Parts: sequence; C-alpha cells; structure tokens
Amino acid sequence: MGVSEAIRRTEEEMAAVTHLKLSGVIGAMKKEDGWHISVEMVERHALPDSQDLLGIYEAVIDEMGTLMNYERKRVRRRNETEELVS
Repeated sequence: MGVSEAIRRTEEEMAAVTHLKLSGVIGAMKKEDGWHISVEMVERHALPDSQDLLGIYEAVIDEMGTLMNYERKRVRRRNETEELVS
C-alpha cells in the first residue's frame, strides 16, 4: 500500500471510530509496524471557523489498511499554532 492509499484508509477508519471530520493530514511515515499518519480532526465546530478545536491524532494503519491504534497527541484552535493540551 502506498502513502495515498494509507491516508485514504486513515481518513475512513478515524471517521468511523471517532465520529469526527478530518480537517487535514499533517504527516505520514512508513515504519516497520505500518503507516504512521498524523491527522487533524475537528473536535468542536465554532463560529467563526478560526475558533474550531482541532485534535491532532497519530494513527497506525497496517499493510491491509486496518487501523491498528490511534492516539490524540494534542489539541489546538484552528487559528493558533501553539498547542493547548499535551
């Protein structure tokens, strides 16, 4: 499986498990245990959009496209570059 397929599967699996919408992919790396994909998921919508809360997650997808595990690494507001929670 290539990186684009791993990202697509991560989006599907994370949406199914967390019931959150993908905001963006921020990293992808192939390791021995599978693809490590870092994504931002919208945890809370706000008005204006710049105040949305985004959770930064690292997901591990195996070669079959199965989500093996995921972990929320931090949370930030869409308009901020510094993290709110570690």
